Amino acid sequence: MITKNFGLRAAGASLAAVISLAAQPLGAQTPSESERLQKLERAVELLEKRNAELEAEISGLKERTAFAPEFGPGAKTKVTYDGKTYVEKAVVEEKPPVYVQQRGPELKLVLGGFIQANFEDGDVSAFEGRFGETALKDRFRLRRARINLTGDFAEQFDFKIEGDFGQSDGLNSSRTAFSATDIFVNWHQYPEAQIKVGQWKAPFGLEQITPDTTLYLIERSLPTGALTPERQLGVQLWGKPFTHVWPEQKDLLTYYAGIFNGNGRNITNNDNNEFMYVGRLELQPFKGKIFGQESFLKLGGDLLNSRDAAGTNISPALNLLVNDDGSLSPFTLATADERTAWSVDAWLKLGPFDLIGEYLEEYVNGRTVNGVPGMPDFTTNGYYITAGYFLIPKKLQLAMRWEDLNPGQKGNDGIRSITGGLNYYIHGDDLKVMVNYIHTWSDFRETNPQFGDDQFNEVIARMQLMF
Repeated sequence: MITKNFGLRAAGASLAAVISLAAQPLGAQTPSESERLQKLERAVELLEKRNAELEAEISGLKERTAFAPEFGPGAKTKVTYDGKTYVEKAVVEEKPPVYVQQRGPELKLVLGGFIQANFEDGDVSAFEGRFGETALKDRFRLRRARINLTGDFAEQFDFKIEGDFGQSDGLNSSRTAFSATDIFVNWHQYPEAQIKVGQWKAPFGLEQITPDTTLYLIERSLPTGALTPERQLGVQLWGKPFTHVWPEQKDLLTYYAGIFNGNGRNITNNDNNEFMYVGRLELQPFKGKIFGQESFLKLGGDLLNSRDAAGTNISPALNLLVNDDGSLSPFTLATADERTAWSVDAWLKLGPFDLIGEYLEEYVNGRTVNGVPGMPDFTTNGYYITAGYFLIPKKLQLAMRWEDLNPGQKGNDGIRSITGGLNYYIHGDDLKVMVNYIHTWSDFRETNPQFGDDQFNEVIARMQLMF
């Protein structure tokens, strides 16, 4: 190395000087000779000191080469001069950072998701009709574990891709594989008339289309789960007609009109050549402040019509079929049918107080196809009322709900529940803890005591984390 070479040259020069002095004839020590001897002694001392420095430097270079390959053979070096000595230093090349870059001209890409973990004890999911032959045991439950990617394109398109690792939302209690929830593209150039294509929740039912992470109670009501179509594949026209003509009241009216396959999510084949038609209107006549508190009133109404083939599950979100012991199961059609459903809802918010109510009704009529007579007709209806109040603003919330479902398939087959809950918002909805107590009555089991208990109790606790 250069440092070593220059050091050796300096040492050689010093040695030559010593030899030159020593080679001169020694006579009687005159004052000049005494000075020469003193110079010789100083030169020897300097030589010994320089030799020790070189040995220390060589030893250090060996250690650096052993523990840092960048100083070893083949490493790039740089020589600097400080006016006294030349110093050779290894140059460490910086590697380019690893980064992700969108392929297209997106204006925004957001990676997110959430985790909901439950503890369920007592008569688990009895409020969903799971008792008797469909009863579940106490359990820890990974309710949802979702990851999503949303983006916004320069060409006035936005999109969402989301999947769930949990898949324990009632579609199949044993399924734990990852599968899609929302996958759609939305063209939003004109807020008054946006077009959405893909898979998402059909616009039917206020509680159903409210995000899972913002509900005041841990689970949705039984009427919502039994009578709403949940996620479907299709296309939708929707928008806010007053966005430009009345900007300060752009949320006054929102409409949705969609056409879907009608046989559930993640199913690429339609059950028949018919489609499900869904429409929703939302009216917000008031939004502002009352006594300095954020307040609003929202009103909504929904319509649905679908002609289904035999084998279609018409209760994809929860249970609707009444079993012989009064419990409920997913309703898979034995024959073709035509369904017509409607609902109305209202949400009043006055500062820390919320009051939400919804009524839903569905007519299931059997159809004769190829001479095969249809199943018996029946009408299902239900409602819920939810109230919430913040005991500590934005931190501790008390919530209650009364719900009632009449499946309409057997005499006195209604199921009613009352739920009380507490929500502690550690960091808003991003991090919160929820606890619910649910008491459920079964009219069928009360009328037919031979099947067992007609009242059930359950406690559910949830930890939610959004990221």
